[in-house]
Amino acid sequence: MNVRGRLVLVTGASSGIGAATARAFARKGARVLLLARTRSALDAVAAGIVAEGGEADAFPVDVSDAGAVAEVARAILHGHGAPDVVINNAGSGRWLFAEETPPEEAVQMMAVPYFAAFYVTRAFLPAMRARGTGRIVNVTSPAAFAVWPGATAYTVARWAMRGFSEALRADLHGTGIGVTLVTPAAVRSQYFEHNPGTAERLPRIARLFGSLTPEEVADGIVRATERDRHRVFLPFRTRLGVLAHKWFPRPVDWLLIRTGWNRAPLEPA
Repeated sequence: MNVRGRLVLVTGASSGIGAATARAFARKGARVLLLARTRSALDAVAAGIVAEGGEADAFPVDVSDAGAVAEVARAILHGHGAPDVVINNAGSGRWLFAEETPPEEAVQMMAVPYFAAFYVTRAFLPAMRARGTGRIVNVTSPAAFAVWPGATAYTVARWAMRGFSEALRADLHGTGIGVTLVTPAAVRSQYFEHNPGTAERLPRIARLFGSLTPEEVADGIVRATERDRHRVFLPFRTRLGVLAHKWFPRPVDWLLIRTGWNRAPLEPA
């Protein structure tokens, strides 16, 4: 897909990967729509894009709220038409063991990213299908392919994003709408600042795969969209790690557990 002149919608666009992705598409000549909860942050990203000669509009919305998503989708369809590309990037959640995770936090971690991606995609699919072209891009984590200890609810939500992508690809076969699943390694973004204690829970073996800036992930998302890719791992050695788990699941699982976060010992009864 040539993205110049295309309408690209990005969730979680107020910072991190989302903001970088919006800027990257705008530099390619796309018109970008920015979705996130915080108006001031969205307006700042949009203003920066416009200042560089791009086109951007901000739509403050809680993408975990189905009603709010439906309402903003109606406004977008009326004012801009159906997006050519939908980037489901919004995500949240601390890395915690199951017993450490408050039930309401587990619900929220499933709400964003998975239900948010479902609501946003569902809101625009009828118009995209009527046009017969487009692409849905979902962002997940290596945890959707190989798990490590200390991040239970987070991991389940990322597996949901993987499952959603695969199911959606089957649903949309032959419609002209493609589905891309993007899986980056650790990203040096505000996520770790907003979720203190999470970075320490990365398995030590993850250092072999390095880390990425939001801009590097954004460039990968743009390339995947332009090339109509189904699945993208960033960087490439992340794909090698996933393949290693596919071929040798038990040794890789052992390494992830062995080098992962350990529970604090229980106090004697």
